[in-house]
This record gives sequence, C-alpha cells and structure tokens, in this order.
Amino acid sequence: MVRRTGQQGVPVTEIDGQFVIGFDRPHLEHLLQRMSRPVLGVSVADASRHAPAVGRGAFVGKVHPGSPAQRAGLQKGDVITELGQRPIPDAATLVDLSHRMAPGQQVRVQFVRDGQTRETTAMLAPAGRA
Repeated sequence: MVRRTGQQGVPVTEIDGQFVIGFDRPHLEHLLQRMSRPVLGVSVADASRHAPAVGRGAFVGKVHPGSPAQRAGLQKGDVITELGQRPIPDAATLVDLSHRMAPGQQVRVQFVRDGQTRETTAMLAPAGRA
C-alpha cells in the first residue's frame, strides 16, 4: 500500500480508485454515496435451494418494478444461468459479477423458465435508478 499511495497511515481504504488514509468517516461516507454500482434489479437466491431441477444459477425471487430486469422480461421464478456469457453458479456470483460491470452496459442474460433455456438483453442501471 505504501508503494501505491505513498502513505503509511493505517487503515488505508480504496473506494472506486480513491484512497482514504486513516478512519475519515465523512470522507468514506461521501465516497460510498458517490459510488455507482450497476444493478440488474432482481432479488436472488441460490437456485440449488429454490430450483433444484435446474441445479445451478441465481433464482429470481423478485423483479423490481422499472428495473433493467423487468424491461428485459425477467420474471419471478426464472433462474439466471449466465450473465455476459459468464456462468452463474449461485446468487453471490450474479451480484458480484453485475457489480463489476459498468452502468449502462448491455449484457446478455441467459435464464431458465419452465424448463426451457432462454436469452434476453438487459442494460444495467446505476444503483438507485433501477
């Protein structure tokens, strides 16, 4: 961390490429509020627990109104198995992968509905705008 920031203070926190030296709560809160992580607009759980016939993926428990997921046609009960051509083994992977993408990015979503694999495209929205 000393090589990256030139600082020896503890702790050093990196948020969206900016470093905060020491525990500067107002600065940390400010950076966290500015951070715009993309969202798909679904509440998910592991498919292995909620849709064992599918086995892997992120089971959609709720589609948020007006979200990219709703606009893409996803529904409660769907199981997302790929996002941006990357496999989704569980809910945590979907959340992590979507947060690594850029707001406004269009992604291909592969999902299972009624035993059939389907595809759609969704444009990720910044957090708070889905």
